[in-house]
Amino acid sequence: MPVVPLFVFESWIIVRSKKGVNLLKRLPRKINFIENEKKWQSLWEERGIYRYDWEDNSRQRYSIDTPPPYPSGNFHMGNVLNWTYFDMRARFKRMQGFNVNFPQGWDCHGLPTEVAVEKAKGIRRSDLPPDQFRALCEVWIEQYIGVMKEAVIRLGCSVDWSLEYRTMEPDYIRKVQKSFLILYDKNMIYKGDHPINWCPRCETAIADAEVERQNRTGKIYTIAFSIEGEDLLIATTRPEYIPACVAIGVHPDDDRFNHLVGKEAKLPYSQRIVPIIANAEVDPEFGTGSMMICTYGDKADVVAVARYKLPVIKLIDERGILTNAAGKYDGMGIVEARKAIVADLDELGLLHGIESITQEVGACWRCDTSIEVVSTDQWFMRTMSLTDDVVRTAKEIKWFPDWMRNRLIDWATGLEWDWVLSRQRVFATPIPAWYCKGCGTIRLAKSEELPVDPRVTITEHTCECGETEWIGESDVLDTWFDSSLTCAIHAGWPDREDWRKLFPASLHPSGQDIIRTWAYYLMVRHISLFGENAYDSVLINGMVLGGDGRKMSKSLGNFVATPEVFDKYGSDSARMWAATGGSTGTDIPFRWTDVEYGWRFIRKLWNACRFASMRLENYEQGEKPQLELVDKWILTKLENLVKLATKEFEECRFMNAADATRNFVWHVFCDHYLEAVKHRLYGEGEEKAAAQWTLHYAVKRILQLLAPVMPHLTEEIYCTMYSKGERDSIHLSKWPDQDESLVDFKSEAHGELIISAIRDIRREKNRQGISLNAPLDQVFIYVSEAEKADSLVLGIEDIAATLKSESVEIQEEEGGEYPIEGYEGVRFSFSVQVQKE
Repeated sequence: MPVVPLFVFESWIIVRSKKGVNLLKRLPRKINFIENEKKWQSLWEERGIYRYDWEDNSRQRYSIDTPPPYPSGNFHMGNVLNWTYFDMRARFKRMQGFNVNFPQGWDCHGLPTEVAVEKAKGIRRSDLPPDQFRALCEVWIEQYIGVMKEAVIRLGCSVDWSLEYRTMEPDYIRKVQKSFLILYDKNMIYKGDHPINWCPRCETAIADAEVERQNRTGKIYTIAFSIEGEDLLIATTRPEYIPACVAIGVHPDDDRFNHLVGKEAKLPYSQRIVPIIANAEVDPEFGTGSMMICTYGDKADVVAVARYKLPVIKLIDERGILTNAAGKYDGMGIVEARKAIVADLDELGLLHGIESITQEVGACWRCDTSIEVVSTDQWFMRTMSLTDDVVRTAKEIKWFPDWMRNRLIDWATGLEWDWVLSRQRVFATPIPAWYCKGCGTIRLAKSEELPVDPRVTITEHTCECGETEWIGESDVLDTWFDSSLTCAIHAGWPDREDWRKLFPASLHPSGQDIIRTWAYYLMVRHISLFGENAYDSVLINGMVLGGDGRKMSKSLGNFVATPEVFDKYGSDSARMWAATGGSTGTDIPFRWTDVEYGWRFIRKLWNACRFASMRLENYEQGEKPQLELVDKWILTKLENLVKLATKEFEECRFMNAADATRNFVWHVFCDHYLEAVKHRLYGEGEEKAAAQWTLHYAVKRILQLLAPVMPHLTEEIYCTMYSKGERDSIHLSKWPDQDESLVDFKSEAHGELIISAIRDIRREKNRQGISLNAPLDQVFIYVSEAEKADSLVLGIEDIAATLKSESVEIQEEEGGEYPIEGYEGVRFSFSVQVQKE
């Protein structure tokens, strides 16, 4: 039948017959896989394949709370793992018919940008007005957004780029500030002077979630305090806090010290006295069994000071410098003061011992500096009151994997303080508040004034006290306060009336290391704002490990840059590594051999599909013909794979789905089925028609099962062999459902024995150094059971043709030189055809 070109695009052509039926075209022999990936990345965006349709009410919506990463410019293999996970989820759901909302934002604010700008420009942030310094930060971060965006695109993520946003944009800041006002009106945000975690290097407050617990080797000092002329030995790791000691604590059941409770002790090198109190929190086994209670050496001190109503001495300022409360040590840094105090104690004969100790220390997650606990005026959110709601919600929602919910529950129930929101930085969302110069009254911005930066914006308002001059809040909001509103903002809050159609988010992807921050903050923020959780399910990824088994890091020298991987093997290979590297939520090692294996599979798939396209060129698929036994065997296995892969993708067990599909393609479809039907594909008649119908059907199903993992190559093959036009993308095609009418377990059992016989005879030929294409004279298969003999008889033509044997005899008796693996009592022998000269 004559054909006419429908349209031509680059290297492939789709044609239709005059009847309008699509005719399948042949894949080219060679392909540049990496250039092919770039081609499709461009075409997907040009054609709007992944656009979310806000007006479509006919399809069920599925929203992904895509994490907005900090644009460091370094898209590492850990990011490849993360983004591959939730992109596979997006692609799977899109193919299931969902209207998928898959945005991408950038979490721009933060200390690293400020530090980078200061270093690049040779300035301090205090050298410029806040708005000018902020403008420099915005320009700086924009260049790295471009680098990160290119990496996300190159990975092949099906992001709707029309939904892209930056947390530093005025409109985003408006929404964040609006949420601040709502929470303040609900009495969920307050300001007060309370002990907080403080980083002396960053010179800012930080939340509990930003404190890394680290084991460090330090020293414990035994120091003599005086009580009624006698020594009372105190063990401490922080001698520099002696000037801020407000009590001595002993355990009430410690017979060594309980007689001292109620008395007073004199501090070393000082005339100041402090009470001795009974405190059940004291560990009698630690040090000498008696301890200083200071303001504040650690969180235990905070609890004790509040419980026993002890005075507060502010010893350390925001730079980690001792104040005048330290006396002669005023103006010293913490380490310097410690050395000086220890030296003075030694000189006075009050230092009774120094020992090494390994202890857990809180460190800043940004700079690794040891955290201090200081009391200062800050803004807080009442998160402690939401703990029960967090625990209940964490138990109600779906987790992938399920056991990860315990990390959030353990974190929430272990918190001791509310979330400190304010930060002493510049490049962040301003707190929309001013203070009356006369009486200190707080005036919050109104919604219509947002976004606003009180540091540079003068408010015209008269206070009740009559004052008209106001001082703008100089503190800014924690960057997690920006990113913990994404579920609502992605849905269209507060501007779209229909925003709840996308809220709660269907999926919140998160790393196991940020459950305590992003997953937690999203939950408390949305519960307090809207009375419900932010997301219906959570997808957790693990860490990527270097070749030495440690977390991949530049500082450890085990880091692999993604451009190196993409340039060598392409992104489909990297995605296959991510999908099959380990179970969801577990740490995954990066090995070049794993990526190379993905690359080899890509080539295997291409070659197999190219062979299929050659045998199906100009093929018009019609009604299903009478299938042969081996066709029924492969289709039964394929439909069972469809059922398994669907279940595993639904449960985000990507490794199980991808690995099962890859093994099927490589070791069942390619190694066995294609070999067994080649003779029919090269032949004519009904047997060829059955093989062609099966091949056409199977290749399409395989491509669809692989599409979430390997989007580029599957699209190229699909659009050559099956596409009906530009909008007919494999990623918009319907995810396959199991066709139970094609499941024939009896034929599968027959076919398994036939394929096993072909496999083992070919394997023995190869072992003996006989070419697989070399003809055989005779093949004898010996079977001890009649049922197995009947199975083999059903496939005797396929056996003979595949093995290129003049004859195949199936004998129901014992015999044969070689066994068929997996089938007791089935053996074979063969003879090689002698070539006549």
